[in-house]
Amino acid sequence: MALLAMTIFVGGAAYCEAQGGPPMRKHTATTTEPLSLARANQSAGRNQVSITNEGNRRVIAANGIPAHKVGSFPNSGNPHSIEAQNYRFTVSLAPDASSRATSNELNLFGVAVNGVPFDPGAAEFWQGNRRSGWQYEALGGAVPLGLDANYAHVQPTGAYHYHGLPIGLLQSLGWSSKAASPLIGYAADGFPIYAITASVNGRVVEMTSSYRLKSGTRPDGPGGKHDGTFVQDYTYVAGAGSLDECNGAVVKTAEYPNGTYAYFLTETFPVIPRCHKAKADSSFSKRR
Repeated sequence: MALLAMTIFVGGAAYCEAQGGPPMRKHTATTTEPLSLARANQSAGRNQVSITNEGNRRVIAANGIPAHKVGSFPNSGNPHSIEAQNYRFTVSLAPDASSRATSNELNLFGVAVNGVPFDPGAAEFWQGNRRSGWQYEALGGAVPLGLDANYAHVQPTGAYHYHGLPIGLLQSLGWSSKAASPLIGYAADGFPIYAITASVNGRVVEMTSSYRLKSGTRPDGPGGKHDGTFVQDYTYVAGAGSLDECNGAVVKTAEYPNGTYAYFLTETFPVIPRCHKAKADSSFSKRR
């Protein structure tokens, strides 16, 4: 579990992630390439976040500015500057896990404890066609996103957001491969988010994804080998890892000693989960 030394490939682009943004760029790349992340050595400003309970809801109010260092924005892969936001996310204190997973494609997946959203998908498609059935994987390496060392970048609205493991946040929270993960955030349905490790039967274990690359070549569209360039290069294989299709499992944690369903960030696809087990709150809908 070499969190800080891991190699991740990144793809997609930052120009049209929000609905109603500029026209989609027409990409034709079909293979992954290594990514050089921008050094996170600058301050984005003052972090403001509060997490409170109001009735049966948890309220996360934040300006979306992380306390950890960030990369330089704008940069060659991302033309936007970080700007303070006015977030007010609300989630259930008692979410009810459904037996049927619900895609979070049109929503933010959740929010970190520092008030920065998790938004794993990139609105980048083969030849700029959303209906092509081939969506570029944001950690796939096909085209540059301009991500910094926190696997984050900036939307046209100025919103800084995570596409992968939030390295600076994990460091600030004291994450260690030898201990169960601290609380990382809350998903849009109210279940907690942790990173990579959990305590299972008294042992610290790595929680692993059950997604695998498909074998063979793509049957249509861009063609080429299933190598992780596109989201559709992956398939869920029940039992291949310790997590379900939403990168979740029932665990006991410091915050939930009696047990809870929880999501985990992983070191392999999907890294940030791509579906919810309970109903996502509308406050996580992507802004125009």
